[in-house]
Amino acid sequence: MTHTASETALIEIAKEYFRRVDAGGAGLTDLFTDDVELYFPKFGVAKGMDAFGALASGLFTRISRISHDMDSLLCIANGDDVVIEGMTRGAMHNGSSWAGGNTPGGRFCNVFHFRDGKIDRVHIHLDPDYGGLDSGGFLWGTERTW
Repeated sequence: MTHTASETALIEIAKEYFRRVDAGGAGLTDLFTDDVELYFPKFGVAKGMDAFGALASGLFTRISRISHDMDSLLCIANGDDVVIEGMTRGAMHNGSSWAGGNTPGGRFCNVFHFRDGKIDRVHIHLDPDYGGLDSGGFLWGTERTW
């Protein structure tokens, strides 16, 4: 797929989002508008920097580290919208770990919308059971390809 120069620039900002998350979040909020809309499973939809702080602090009560596999990213842009699918790996505070493609957790798809070069909407679609601890959720068992 061929993207325009402005779409390519927005893809790069979205990739920078993942790099900053992986580095611990320093400067991450600089990529957002003040009224950013966020969606995360089991968190719901919320707006603003306070909501972003609540989402991040809640998530990192369970996760001790995360990294996005930048080589696995599939990036699609259309105007001010960017969709990125990929895989993560990381560890939980309880000692368990995950690696997208090898464990049930770790695949994601983020849908970004940009306004004036900043992220004004990001909806994150993934299974927040990174460690695969919700055994009742495995309706088809765990002996599968991930």
